[in-house]
Amino acid sequence: MMMKLRHLFDNPNLAQMLLDNWDYDESSLEMFQYYRISANATYPFRRNGEACLLRFSPTSEKLKENMVAELEFIGYLRSKQYNVLEPVRSTTGDELIQKSTPWGEYYASVFKQVRGKPISESSFDSGLLFAYGASLGHLHKLSSEYINPKNKRWTHADVLDWVEKTLACLGQDGSPMNELKILREYFSTLQINQGNYGLIHYDFEPDNVFYDDSTKSCSVIDFDDAMYHWYVMDVVQALDSLKSEISEDEFPRTEAIFIEGYGSKFDIDHDLLAITSVFGRFANLYRYARIARSLEERWENEPEWLVKLRSRLNGFLGNASEQFGKQVRLEA
Repeated sequence: MMMKLRHLFDNPNLAQMLLDNWDYDESSLEMFQYYRISANATYPFRRNGEACLLRFSPTSEKLKENMVAELEFIGYLRSKQYNVLEPVRSTTGDELIQKSTPWGEYYASVFKQVRGKPISESSFDSGLLFAYGASLGHLHKLSSEYINPKNKRWTHADVLDWVEKTLACLGQDGSPMNELKILREYFSTLQINQGNYGLIHYDFEPDNVFYDDSTKSCSVIDFDDAMYHWYVMDVVQALDSLKSEISEDEFPRTEAIFIEGYGSKFDIDHDLLAITSVFGRFANLYRYARIARSLEERWENEPEWLVKLRSRLNGFLGNASEQFGKQVRLEA
């Protein structure tokens, strides 16, 4: 989701200062105008004519151990020939750098652009949907074999601890805390084993999966939110994101093809798939806490885009809170 609002402003000077730690084509800095900022700032550029992305964030917004573990997992996936983004080492040979700047302390990495185009910009035909599901199934199969990494991402329980700490700091001790208690208690009853729980992407939505029509294959980017969770969490999130892309009438067929593709690579836990609502509620609460944290600060004379963004995010908080406190039950 989103960093604190103060970090959402375009800052090409900061981006160039950080990019100076890598080799790059100076003429490509004009591509900075196509920047994106949300959970990270990303600025496109070229290196020896090849499209790349600079990704950076303040150290106050990230846990370094999570970022190091992300790069280690990406390296593991690449060693297994899984189609995933490739980190580019800095001039000092590092995949992740930490630098002091006039704007504060920052982490930065560079990645090569993957082949194809985002699934969100493609036609959702059967072949693409099957490949999309198969890509997630393959990811989970490899994750289930990813034993004892040197650096470990946080778990769903760590995330809930972070949510509790964040909500407490914001003085939100009512319905969000009650929702947290419900989810903690319910998740404590679920079985954890090598076949149903492991390192997931968490944000396997169409914007983060690229489809190459020439090879009929997918490539995955943005493991920034990866965590240890039940694999079904990724399935639920991916299917939920597809609902905004597919008509209601077409969705049952879409879901069936995606699940078929997933099953071609990895067995799905149908018992857990039958309780999709509880995984959706985890995502809802986590998103709520992150947005509430980002909205904590306010300034006079905010630009119009920020006023509109704040209004939209406050609307989300209101809608999200409507789900809090409901009894967890099996899907019909």
